[in-house]
Amino acid sequence: MDNKNSGISSFQRHLSVWVLACMAVGILIGKFLPAIPDFFGKLEIARISIPIAILIWVMIYPMMLKVDFQSVKQVGKNPKGLFVTWIVNWLVKPFTMYGIAYLFLFIIFKGLIAPDLATEYLAGAVLLGAAPCTAMVFVWSTLTHGNPAYTVVQVATNDLIILVAFVPIVKFLLGVSNVSVPYSTLFLSIFLFVVIPLAGGILTRIGIVKNKGKDYFETVFIHKFDNATTIGLLLTLVLIFASQAEVILSNPLHIVLIAVPLIIQTFLIFFLGFGVCKVVRLPFDIAAPAGMIGASNFFELSVAVAVALFGTTSPAALATTVGVLTEVPVMLTLVKIANRSKGAFHE
Repeated sequence: MDNKNSGISSFQRHLSVWVLACMAVGILIGKFLPAIPDFFGKLEIARISIPIAILIWVMIYPMMLKVDFQSVKQVGKNPKGLFVTWIVNWLVKPFTMYGIAYLFLFIIFKGLIAPDLATEYLAGAVLLGAAPCTAMVFVWSTLTHGNPAYTVVQVATNDLIILVAFVPIVKFLLGVSNVSVPYSTLFLSIFLFVVIPLAGGILTRIGIVKNKGKDYFETVFIHKFDNATTIGLLLTLVLIFASQAEVILSNPLHIVLIAVPLIIQTFLIFFLGFGVCKVVRLPFDIAAPAGMIGASNFFELSVAVAVALFGTTSPAALATTVGVLTEVPVMLTLVKIANRSKGAFHE
């Protein structure tokens, strides 16, 4: 491992422990200091939390600094990674999520979960499955040293597909009529989580390169933000789990039962996307983010829609929150698996 990456690795070596600690801290804050999440919960626009949006900028901005538009122009020369992302995310993932969740919630766990609860848990699972990752994938891409320019295009096109595919897929899978998905949330999410940090990263890159040169930018400036992504992730987890503390503490067994199909789904989709990229001979820095986008979820949107449709303390909202709870440790595991598989890819 080269020296410029050693700082990141040192900080992230025990990241799983930090993640679990932040989850615990969030739950404790929500339980014993509920005024704190109540205060932050009021700071929102179109159901998007402003504090979480800021923390997501902290996570994404360092990734965006690496985007070179000369590289973005090259994406069109190798579109296979985009095709894999689109197919896995929209023609496979929502339907496998529905199938796996239905199998466990209605059949395998039939004696442990009442049918009405299983129905709402299934709704939450489908909301997760129909919303592939938008913001957090930049974290996973960074941890696997993914191609930043390609990751931006993968995420941006995914966001556009969400606008037209999310509602029809949810309606089809759940048979829910008159589903009111907040389009303002979708458009604002794209603007906040992609457009703003991308513009900030590009303007910063142009300014630093112009004033101090490309060598300074790539060897000194960009590494000032090496730990920002991880810190943003940990603080985001504290806020999310503080806001959902009561729901989590009141359903401990069901949290485990919901987590089982979600974890299986995450591994399945990752290995499918990652494996297909290997088969079609894509380089590792494209294959890893492609697998991560499908495996992880746009939990900000999923939680927002679940709350809008079923209520803050609903079983559906709980299911989407369990998606957050399981996603981070599982995705960190997949990051390790992906990095150890890098030698199998021929660049």
